[in-house]
Amino acid sequence: MSDRGGVLGLFDDLTADPVVVAGDIAAAGNGGTSEASADGGAIGVGDVNSGGNSGSSSATGDIADGAVAIDGGDSSNSTSLDLSSDGGTAISDASGGDDNFAFVS
Repeated sequence: MSDRGGVLGLFDDLTADPVVVAGDIAAAGNGGTSEASADGGAIGVGDVNSGGNSGSSSATGDIADGAVAIDGGDSSNSTSLDLSSDGGTAISDASGGDDNFAFVS
């Protein structure tokens, strides 16, 4: 307690070193919760035409008596797709604001 009276004594009392007991909780203006999302969404891919590959074909003329072996060989095709649906950067703010009242409970 201040020895001064009036407003100056009240000021001294309010600004004196407070006694804090273990387990006390100090609280001030709380901005509440904040959520942020940087979802990339979805990508729709239609038909992919990779060049109209037809594999292999073989043509033979008239085949008379005898054994015939026809081998069309191997056929392969490769198609690469590089798709991205990056979400970017999400920014969120839950500021408490100005002129909040603080208390200890």
